[in-house]
Amino acid sequence: MRMVQWEITDGLTDYEEAAAFMEARAEAIAAGKARELIWLVVHPPLYTAGTSANIRDLVEPDRFPVFETKRGGQYTYHGPGQRVVYVMLNLNERGRDIRAFVKQLENWVIATLGEFTVTGEIREGRVGVWVVRDDKPRTATGAKAEDKIAAIGIRLRKWVSFHGISINVEPDLGHFTGIVPCGITEHGVTSLVDLGLPVTMEDVDVALKRTFSDVF
Repeated sequence: MRMVQWEITDGLTDYEEAAAFMEARAEAIAAGKARELIWLVVHPPLYTAGTSANIRDLVEPDRFPVFETKRGGQYTYHGPGQRVVYVMLNLNERGRDIRAFVKQLENWVIATLGEFTVTGEIREGRVGVWVVRDDKPRTATGAKAEDKIAAIGIRLRKWVSFHGISINVEPDLGHFTGIVPCGITEHGVTSLVDLGLPVTMEDVDVALKRTFSDVF
């Protein structure tokens, strides 16, 4: 297995250009013409609709550009202060097990959050990674409040993955109100900075790279 290439793009990356690049790169990886790639970007404010998106969850359709995408999942937000991690890995060489691969992505996010003493958790029936909020009121059922801190959505072509994960570092959390994130209404959204941690994008990038080999 060849060494995975890492790329960080500074500034804001156009979403349509990123999607076109990923599709081409996935084809090249499948054909053995390119290395696997982890690509770290930040997008301008926008919403994306996955294959399970319900139009009723697009609360403010005119607020930001909306892009249809063939990744799994529902509506998500991308924007400044959020690290988007595009994961182009060859599952032909890593075992053709989609569930195991998604679990690896979840564990990667959890391990990355753990670098900042944040406990990320997975919930059955709720996509993404969540944190328990002891500092917020309990829900109407008496359960502890939980907020989403990371989203996961992938697509496969010829068993090569693209799209990937997003981690909220310091985005404008108000931007999430234009959608029902991932179709979930009873829980909120948070970020590392919202949790009181003085974490930068560069800190997250270092943590992502440090934990990658442990998981994959």
